[in-house]
Amino acid sequence: MTPILVLFFGIDPLAAISSDLVASFFMKPIGGGVHFRRGTVNLHLVRWLVVGSIPAAFTGVLLLDLLGATEVQDRLKTMLGAVLLVAATAMVVRGLLSRGKSTIPGALTIRPLPTVCIGVVGGLIVGMTSVGSGSLMIVMLMLLYPTISGAELVGTDLVQAIPLVGAASLGHIFFGDLQMGLTGSLLVGCLPGVYLGARVSSRAPDHVIRPVLIVVLTASALKLLGVSNAVVGILVGLSAAAGLIVALRHAARSRSSIATEPITSPTDVASATSIPETT
Repeated sequence: MTPILVLFFGIDPLAAISSDLVASFFMKPIGGGVHFRRGTVNLHLVRWLVVGSIPAAFTGVLLLDLLGATEVQDRLKTMLGAVLLVAATAMVVRGLLSRGKSTIPGALTIRPLPTVCIGVVGGLIVGMTSVGSGSLMIVMLMLLYPTISGAELVGTDLVQAIPLVGAASLGHIFFGDLQMGLTGSLLVGCLPGVYLGARVSSRAPDHVIRPVLIVVLTASALKLLGVSNAVVGILVGLSAAAGLIVALRHAARSRSSIATEPITSPTDVASATSIPETT
């Protein structure tokens, strides 16, 4: 949202960051609540993430205030755009390598120290740019925990982002440039949007969620790197067309596999489960 406010609406960078973060603080509990009720949140991951992200987010706001918003943000946007582009490519490669492997929500071996480091890196960048509480954290979590399911990945990220964005919002209320009119306008569209998005992402299978994440991350990366709207639009359109073709092929394979499954008759079930008579 911050790149959209800055690039399309000409909002001052610091005001865009502050308003985006405060709006996100109201959005995240809605989406996180949907995923929590559906059991797609790994609370063990959330605990270790917030250990690093809360102090780092507040520190990021202080650094932004000390160093100057515009110059620091421009440099971080370039770095973040490059990281997201590489990460999106890595997601594609990882998806190809892990094709056919099952993902079991909750069946993760938690790695505390790397998880805290993810929280620190994500919190620092979120505090300084408001970008990354979703995109960057999701990528880092997926790279560290490749067996996590798509729904659990999104749900865990939404819940850990609540205290993260809360700490960053508090810092921007004191040291940033919060504009209540801009924040209120964002909330009018964001609150129903995040609810609908959470309902979709908590039900959709991995082969739907991950391609969407890749397209969104790639588009965000290109805009952060200064690529024109026309180029980004063409690439997103091509990606959407490719995704539609893949989805149609997957649906066709699913229908054919169901059609070719042998049908077990009641007689077969009875004979298979009957106890042989003894003499």
